[in-house]
Amino acid sequence: MDIRKWKKEIFTIPNLLSLFRLALIPVYVVIYLNAKEKWQYITAGAILAVSCLTDMVDGKIARRYGMISTVGKVLDPVADKATQFTLTLCLSMRYPVLRPVLGLFVIKEGFQLVAGILAFRNGKMLPGALMAGKICTTVLFISLILLVLFPGLPHIAVTVIAAVDTVFMIISLVSYVLAYYGKNTKVEDLNKPE
Repeated sequence: MDIRKWKKEIFTIPNLLSLFRLALIPVYVVIYLNAKEKWQYITAGAILAVSCLTDMVDGKIARRYGMISTVGKVLDPVADKATQFTLTLCLSMRYPVLRPVLGLFVIKEGFQLVAGILAFRNGKMLPGALMAGKICTTVLFISLILLVLFPGLPHIAVTVIAAVDTVFMIISLVSYVLAYYGKNTKVEDLNKPE
């Protein structure tokens, strides 16, 4: 690959924003796991808010300015999933009721990874994230950020949040199972003309 083409593929604003989101993960972990004061929880929540905002902005920039790249198609979801996993893991250490949510997250993402690889090996792929997946991601981020910002929530509130997250995750998982293996699959040929 030509070095100029390589740089154009890698060093785009959306890709740099995705890398920035990945770099925020260890910063969040250190601040959240060591938090004792309210301002530390707010700082951890602000880091997550910045991560969410850059996630929304990078896709808009990529589409608007023609900066969609193969690297970006991989890097953006990796940054999303790594952030979600880290957030869920850290919170489940503090709130054991979230451990089933973490387990379901691993199952859902593991299924999507394996199904995606198998589809790719057969020359197919999903054209993008499903609406159920996008809604699940939004609900998960909002609910977990609330838990970061308000560490003193009563156990019943945390349990309700865990239940809501579980419902949306199950809906998302079922949607992806049907998209890959259902009667009306949504996978498309990789060589399909645009």
